[in-house]
Amino acid sequence: MRGEPSCPKCGGRVRAPGLFDDSWQCDEHGTVHPLQPVVPPSVEALGVVVSRTRVPVWMPWPLPLGWLYTGVASAGDDRSGGRATAVACSGPGPLGGPGELLLIAEELGVGLGARFAGIPGPDPGPALAMDGAPQAKVFAAGRPTPLWKVNGVPEDRAVFAGEARGLWLWAVVWPMKSGMLLYDDLILTDLRDAGAEVDLLPCGALSPRLLD
Repeated sequence: MRGEPSCPKCGGRVRAPGLFDDSWQCDEHGTVHPLQPVVPPSVEALGVVVSRTRVPVWMPWPLPLGWLYTGVASAGDDRSGGRATAVACSGPGPLGGPGELLLIAEELGVGLGARFAGIPGPDPGPALAMDGAPQAKVFAAGRPTPLWKVNGVPEDRAVFAGEARGLWLWAVVWPMKSGMLLYDDLILTDLRDAGAEVDLLPCGALSPRLLD
């Protein structure tokens, strides 16, 4: 079964627009952009998200050696378009053992990044350690993009956040020691700008992180 849309902030059930509401509603969080059901990773599923989204779909490109694309999630509907995307990748960690990375792009207030980060959200807010130099840097769409560590997250992960193309960019890494991946000038491509080479994207099994 494909499943139903859910709240991007808590994963709870949402009510579709109807006679009295013209937006999706969560009992706890009110109006939300619904998180669409996650399907097994494939180039075709990724293409559907890319074609509908209004925000970037960030992917490490080229993928680090031995890494695979392991799923995509999107918040939004057919009427408003995608307002948040999350791309999952997995592979050997920089210090050994398996590593997992989620890259989330979202508009202000959607709450998907905070949910995967494990903080109340909906945005990084005071949890973002911006009182000094950025702790990580990536190249997003060819531009140096600083990322700051997010405090108060669960001990099993490292979380960084910043701004790219005027929107939030979150990087959530498991385990915490694999956060070193973000210290190595990772190159991110917005798949809306990518060409036919995406058809050769190596796919792995669906990341359970997208289902948490």
